[in-house]
Amino acid sequence: MLDIDFIRNNPDLIKASVKRRKSDFNVDELLKVDDMRRDLITRIEIKRAEQNKTTDLIPQQTDIDKKTQLIEEMKGLKAEIKELEEELNPVKELWQGLMMQLPNIADPSVPDGKSEADNVVVKEWGTKPQFDFEPKDHIELMENLGMIDLERGTKVHGFRGYFMKGAGAKLQWAIWNFARDFYTEAGFEEFVAPAIIRPDYFYATGHLPAEADDLFQTQDGDYLSGTAEVPMMAYYSNEILDEEDLPFKVLAFSPCYRREAGSHSKDTKGLIRVHEFYKLEQLVLCAASHEETVKFHEEINTLFESFLEKLELPYQRLLISMGDLSKSKVKQYDVEAWVPSQNQYRELSSASYFHDFQTRRFNIRYRDTDGEIRFVHSLNNTAAATPRLLVSLVENFQQADGSIMLPTVLHKYFGAPMIKATN
Repeated sequence: MLDIDFIRNNPDLIKASVKRRKSDFNVDELLKVDDMRRDLITRIEIKRAEQNKTTDLIPQQTDIDKKTQLIEEMKGLKAEIKELEEELNPVKELWQGLMMQLPNIADPSVPDGKSEADNVVVKEWGTKPQFDFEPKDHIELMENLGMIDLERGTKVHGFRGYFMKGAGAKLQWAIWNFARDFYTEAGFEEFVAPAIIRPDYFYATGHLPAEADDLFQTQDGDYLSGTAEVPMMAYYSNEILDEEDLPFKVLAFSPCYRREAGSHSKDTKGLIRVHEFYKLEQLVLCAASHEETVKFHEEINTLFESFLEKLELPYQRLLISMGDLSKSKVKQYDVEAWVPSQNQYRELSSASYFHDFQTRRFNIRYRDTDGEIRFVHSLNNTAAATPRLLVSLVENFQQADGSIMLPTVLHKYFGAPMIKATN
């Protein structure tokens, strides 16, 4: 959510931003509703001031008739205030809805575009494997090695169900433990975050209402989170921090849930798209400085790329275009790892920053060194998402006999240099 005073003082900038996003949001309608809201608030404040003044005069008045007159005036003012408040409530509701719909202002470096087809590859790293045998996909590899059980996963869970077992479960734990060491060495504090979250926090991050069809909901009206971003943003909601507490750099682990709505015909087999998975998430809250935000955005993205380089996985970085950039974000990088069986890169992370768009909704503020209260800036990026990460890993490191030669960095965490075929 943007600052209403900034919107009022820069209407042409906001309109240009809306136009660049190909949004049909009506800025003039928001300004008109805000005028109504401000006018009603001013009238209520004036009436309340009159009411307070009259209330103070009543006990001072010794004349019974005049005191009675003041009491009647106070009752009249109270009734007028109530009437104005009843008029204000639907205006405030309309205003709040419009404020929530207004998209963030994208960074000038974000390329124009109409869809994900306009995203720009800005970096490629690593050498794609050249096999002198017919390579297998991750499903065949992992089933042959007893790493997954998709048949029983479907029996127990249903569509997109799976069990990680044996070396598959062990490899997943190895990745988590490596990620934990890697990111904490970079100064991130460890959290294990809840996955059942109140709906207000999904609206605050921008996941609702846009992603309503992709979220699992409980019988109590709460939602199961698809990322630890949501609970970790809620962690400091409605609090005022001190500038010395910033930056707040988090490595948060949580189970994650997504319905994969609209993806029933996509990646129906294997571990690319599943309903439940596990993810370590990077999240940063920093001072309200664009320069600081850009610095941390590059840092969290570079950290994930370094993480993949340690795993020796070929990847590419995409700069997300206007047509694929969600309305809450200022800028986004996606990093995709190479999947040999599909002959393409597949997404493993999204590094985004929001300025104070989210924190205004969460009401997360800090007191700067001059004593001024300001909204913090927020950023997030994936640290490691499993089991999807395993898809690229096992396919890139497969051997002719069906074994998996693990990247060197995982040897100590897995306890062996490879997952051996038994036949």
